[in-house]
Amino acid sequence: MQTRTLGPFTVSAIGLGAMPLSMGNNARPDEAQALATVHAALDAGVTYIDTADIYAPSWDTMGHNEQIVGKALKTYGGSTDGVIVGTKGGITRAEGEQWGRDGSPEYLRKAVEASLRALDVDVIDLYQWHRPDRWRVYGEVVETFKQLQDEGKIKAVGISNANVEEIEVALEVLGEGGLASVQNEFSPRFRSSQDELELCGKHGVAFLPWSPLGGTGSAAKEIGDRYAAFAEIGRDHGVSPQQVVLAWELSLGDHVIPIPGASRPESIIDSALATQLVLSGEELDRCSATGGPR
Repeated sequence: MQTRTLGPFTVSAIGLGAMPLSMGNNARPDEAQALATVHAALDAGVTYIDTADIYAPSWDTMGHNEQIVGKALKTYGGSTDGVIVGTKGGITRAEGEQWGRDGSPEYLRKAVEASLRALDVDVIDLYQWHRPDRWRVYGEVVETFKQLQDEGKIKAVGISNANVEEIEVALEVLGEGGLASVQNEFSPRFRSSQDELELCGKHGVAFLPWSPLGGTGSAAKEIGDRYAAFAEIGRDHGVSPQQVVLAWELSLGDHVIPIPGASRPESIIDSALATQLVLSGEELDRCSATGGPR
């Protein structure tokens, strides 16, 4: 397994997006399958797992996904010393599935405490601001994350769904080297985060593409049908189109760490193998020319 730098950590070049274990377009797996999926990821050398407090079947079960991740790590038969877990906060869910955003210090502090309990840990490895709260000054909210880090609640700070200006604000508040990661949507279907990906590379910030295969469910399964180049290259190498997509994304920079979601062991095992796939320059050019606008 290739490794890459994520803030103060060294992690696998492919991470596990744990959201499909609790919600999404696929049928939610039972607990046994969910635990088996995380264990399969660990067996495959995956050492970064991404979750969030809102990943849950319903508004009143927030923390569900964090609890699964925490239980999976505790029931794993091997060592988990090098495994890094990133979670996220700042999105709210209330009765009747009312969704919102809250970047207030009071809310974020409560969210961190809830995540600590759900994960059953003393400190969170990577805590990410899930989505901006447009009613608040961006830099002031990032300052709250910095305070939580200074207090020892979290080891590293990340932001998610951030544009170039917001990344620059976070860099200013946290200082050079203080921003561990940016997690934005990026895939052959959605390439609008290219500028953010490149900015992260210039500053040594890990870029974590979410939905790197275009989404959960049929979007990921049918990516070879939607974009023929990935299927054609996959056939030439005897691998899945999904592996080709992930290998292409890995080629975009040493700071890129895709986090494909999985609800079955087979899915994350296949994704992890993308780190072993070597594509030629011509193949990479074909991949880059395929998909949505840059």
